[in-house]
Parts: sequence; structure tokens; C-alpha cells
Amino acid sequence: MLVAFARYSRDGSFAVLGANLRFTLVMAVGSVAGAMLGGLLLGVSPDLVLIPALAAILLVSAIKLARHN
Repeated sequence: MLVAFARYSRDGSFAVLGANLRFTLVMAVGSVAGAMLGGLLLGVSPDLVLIPALAAILLVSAIKLARHN
């Protein structure tokens, strides 16, 4: 997320978020709801599966973001 914030702040993309405030708010609410749901489901999945899966998702996301032009 730090890479994304740095990239967006350099090219002025945050102005688009202000222009699309409703969309931004819906995405923020969805993000919070997803985090809460994930927290509730944390006890359902074993740690030996959950932690490597989340690490892989974050790694793939970071690589895709770094390669984006």
C-alpha cells in the first residue's frame, strides 16, 4: 500500500478520488467490512494454512503493483 500511495501521490491521482467521493466511500466501507469478516473467520482456518496463503497474496499483489506501468 505504501508503494501505491507513493505512486498515486506523485501523479496526482488522489484528485480523482475526491471527484468520485461516493465510489471512494463504498470502497472504504467494503474494505472495513472485509477486514472484519476476515477477522471473524480467523479461527475457522488453521494458522499453518492461513498465514502462508495471506503472505502469498500480498507478495503477488506487491509484484504486480511494482511491474505496473
